[in-house]
Amino acid sequence: MSSVAENAQSSSAAPARREAEGRPYSLANIRNIGVIAHIDAGKTTTTERMLYYTGRVHRIGNVDEGTATMDWMVQERERGITIMSAATTCYWRDTQINIIDTPGHVDFTVEVERSLRVLDGVIGVFCGVAGVQPQSETVWRQARKYKIPGVAFVNKMDRMGARFNWVVKNIRERLGLAAWPVQLPLGSESNFRGVLDLVGRRLFTFDEGTQGAHVDEGEWPEEMRNEAELARAELIEHVAEHDDVLMNAFLENAEIDATALRAALRRVTVAGKFVPVLCGTSLRNQGIQPLLDAVVDYLPSPIEVPDVVGHNIKTGAEITRTADDHAPLSALAFKIANDSYVGKLIYARVYSGVLKKGAAIFNPRTRKRERVMRLLRVHANQREDVEQLYSGEIGAIVGLKQVTTGDTLCMEHNPILLERIVFPEPVIAMAVEPKTQGDREKLRDSLQALVDEDPTFLVKTDEETGQTIIGGMGELHLEIIRDRLIREFKVQANVGKPTVAYRETILGAGTASFTFEREIGGHSHFAAVEIKVSPRERGSGNTIVFNVSDDQIPQEFREFVEQGLRDGLITGILANYPLIDVEVVTINGAFHPVDSSEVAFRSAAIMALREAVRAASPTLLEPIMKVEIVTPDEHLGDVIGDVSGRRGRIKEMVAQEGVQIVQAEIPLAELFGYSTGLRSLTRGRASYSMEPARFEPVPQNLQESIVNR
Repeated sequence: MSSVAENAQSSSAAPARREAEGRPYSLANIRNIGVIAHIDAGKTTTTERMLYYTGRVHRIGNVDEGTATMDWMVQERERGITIMSAATTCYWRDTQINIIDTPGHVDFTVEVERSLRVLDGVIGVFCGVAGVQPQSETVWRQARKYKIPGVAFVNKMDRMGARFNWVVKNIRERLGLAAWPVQLPLGSESNFRGVLDLVGRRLFTFDEGTQGAHVDEGEWPEEMRNEAELARAELIEHVAEHDDVLMNAFLENAEIDATALRAALRRVTVAGKFVPVLCGTSLRNQGIQPLLDAVVDYLPSPIEVPDVVGHNIKTGAEITRTADDHAPLSALAFKIANDSYVGKLIYARVYSGVLKKGAAIFNPRTRKRERVMRLLRVHANQREDVEQLYSGEIGAIVGLKQVTTGDTLCMEHNPILLERIVFPEPVIAMAVEPKTQGDREKLRDSLQALVDEDPTFLVKTDEETGQTIIGGMGELHLEIIRDRLIREFKVQANVGKPTVAYRETILGAGTASFTFEREIGGHSHFAAVEIKVSPRERGSGNTIVFNVSDDQIPQEFREFVEQGLRDGLITGILANYPLIDVEVVTINGAFHPVDSSEVAFRSAAIMALREAVRAASPTLLEPIMKVEIVTPDEHLGDVIGDVSGRRGRIKEMVAQEGVQIVQAEIPLAELFGYSTGLRSLTRGRASYSMEPARFEPVPQNLQESIVNR
C-alpha cells in the first residue's frame, strides 16, 4: 500500500551512532509510541485499523464484537474495555512502529504509567463529541511528566454532535497544549466523508468498498478552499512562533511549501512545543493512514529523544546511555505478565546495546545474574521468537525469575541503575479466602503471580484476624482480579465486600523514648531509643533521619532501628492503617557493649515510634476522588443534592448543549455503588468517571466509628 504523505526529513543533527549489522530497521526508522485516551474514546479501535492498514492483521477487529486483536483477555472482550496494555509491532513507510495500546479506565492507570515510561511518543485520541474528558487529562499529565511528545487524533467525527474546532480549543484550554489542526474535516456527523490535509494542500477520502484501505487523493473542494487556506496560514503562524527556521523562511518568502512546513512541524513536535491535531472516524475506517503518516513524520525516533539517564550503583554518579547498538547494554523491565504457555514474560525496552538470546544479564537491584532463555517480539498475546533485541526496540524476555517491574537489566562489568517507576497507592481493599483447604496454597501462589504483574495490587495478612486482604485502585480493578483468580488460575475463593484503604498521619509534633530491657532465652537484651515525629506535606511520603552519635547508637544497630521504625509506620496506631507523610528523627539513644542486640533496638524503635505518634495528634485519612458527572439539565438539582449527601464538594459546573458537566470531589467511602444510584436518580441518562485526587482527614465523628468497628 502506498503512503499518502511525503517522506519527511528530520533536521535535527543526531550524534554519530553505531548500528549492529543485520538489524532490520535503522534507529532513525523506529518509532515507539503509545495510544492514550479516556475510556471509550476509541484507542483500541484506532489501533486495530492501524494494524490492518499496515498489513499486520488481515481482518479488522472490533471492540463491540469482542474480536479486537489488542483486547485479547476474556474480561476485556466481555466488558468492551482495555484492561492490560498490549504491545505490537507494525511497519509503515519503511519504518518499524512499536505500539502499546493502553487502558482508559482510571483503575488501570498503572498500565499507562509504566508504558509511558519506555515510550518516545504518543497518539492522544479524543472523542469528537465529548472532547477532553477526565482520564484524558490524567494520561496527558503522565505523558508530560516523562516529557513525551505527541499528536492528537479527534475521533468519532461521524457521531451526532461532533465538533472538531471546539475539541481543538478544548484541548488547548484544558490541557494547556499548543495544539493546532494539520487537517480539517470534510463535513461532520453523518456527512463526514474525508479530511483536508493543510500541510500538503490535499484532500483524502476513503473508499468504503475496501474498508478504507484505498485512499483517494484530490484537490481541496472549492467551497472549503478559503477556510482551508486561512487555517493553513494560522498553522504556519503558530509553528513559526516555536521554530526560528520556519520563521526566517516565512519572513523571506510568505509561501511555505509542504516539505518545509512538515520539517518544522517535526522539529517543534519532537521538542514537545507543539501538538499537531488530526481527525477521522476509526469505526468507519477514515483518517487512519494520514495518522500513520503523522507518526512517521512528526514523532521522534530513539535517536531524537534525550539519552537515558541512570546512576552508578556504587558511587551514585550520574551516567547517560546513548541509543547505540555498540554501547553497553541498558534496558528497563516495565511490565511482567504470566503466560500459560511460556511462563513469566518480562516486557523490556532496550535503551542501548543489544540484548541477545542466551546472554547473562545483571540486575542491579538483586546484584545477581540471570540468563535470557528466549527473546520474543510480541503481538498482543501472540509471540515471535527473535535472536536479539536491538537498541531502541521493545520486546519480551523469557527465563528471568527474580525481575520485578522497574528493574534495570545491564552488563555486570558495566552496570547502570535506571530510575524506577513510581506507582500510586491502592485505595480500596477486600478480604479473600480459599473455599477449601486444597485451594489455600493455590490461592497464595496465584495472588503472588498477580502481585508480580501489577504493582498497584497489594496482598497482606491482617494480624488480628489472619485474613488475607487484597488492595487495588478501584472496584473494577478488584473485580477483574477476582474474575482472573477463578477463570485463569482456577482458584475457588470467597471474597468480602470492598472497603476503603484508609491511611493514618499526624497533625502535630511528638517526642517519646523507650528503653527495652529484658531477658530472652537466658540472655539480657538492652536498647534505648528516643525519637521525634513531625508532619510532612501531604503526598511527600515518609522520611527517617538519624541525628545521633555512635556513642548513642552505633552504626551496626541503626539498620535495625530503621527496620523497627518502618514496621511501625506500616502498621499505624489508630486502626492498623499505614502512617504516611511523617518525618521520624532519631534524636537520642543508649546501648550496652554486651547486652545490646538487634532485637532490642528494633523493638525499642517500634515502641518509641508508637508513643511519639500518640503524642502528635494522630488522625485517620481517607482517599478523596475527583469525579466528573455528565447529566441532562433537568436532573442537575438532584445530582448536586446527591453529591452533597455523599460529603462531596462541587468544584465547577460547565454547561454544554443540553447537559451539565459537574466537577466534584467526593470521599471514596461514599462512592460504592454510585453508578447504580446515579442511574436511578437520572433515569439512566447521566454518566460519571472518577480518579484519585488526594488523602484528607476523616471527620472526627466518622473517625471514631471506623477506629472502633
